[in-house]
Amino acid sequence: MNELRYLRQRRSVPSRLLADPGPDAAQLRAMLAEAVRVPDHGRLAPWRFLAIRGEARHVLGERLAARALQKDPATAPALVDKDRQRFSQAPLVLVVVGCPVPGHKVPVQEQLLSGGAVCFALLQAAQALGFGAQWLTGWAAYDHEILRQLGLREGELVLGFIHIGTATETAPERQRPDPDALLAEWSP
Repeated sequence: MNELRYLRQRRSVPSRLLADPGPDAAQLRAMLAEAVRVPDHGRLAPWRFLAIRGEARHVLGERLAARALQKDPATAPALVDKDRQRFSQAPLVLVVVGCPVPGHKVPVQEQLLSGGAVCFALLQAAQALGFGAQWLTGWAAYDHEILRQLGLREGELVLGFIHIGTATETAPERQRPDPDALLAEWSP
């Protein structure tokens, strides 16, 4: 089972532990090329990507902080600051945008699952290239005003913010579920 060693080593690196350097253009292209190899019934490619890097990360953080206060002016300053910094640590944040095709014979749920597989494939590709990565959502992924500011179109949604950079610390392993406890045999 040595062939599975690479997959056993996969873990999320918290975004606060990600710093420069991030992937260069060729590395990003390679990660995206691997990510689009996921199951995609109907070959719909019901997802797309937005890259957020450089100053754009800070601008988005400011907009997030402003939106948090707009939604609730009594939001604690520490929470507003957390939102302001949300996209500032990792040098690259890839937004995986779900673009489901309604009314297609492939159910929307399957299209969204394909997008989830894209998110996970990006985590694996980042690790394979020596980067750390974390898949996050948070309230910003579901807020109509933030989605509008990101340029999402009607019917699109954020499937994940994939934070990618160089890990400043080794991410600790966490307790994983026992696969045997999750497996049952079906019999008619």
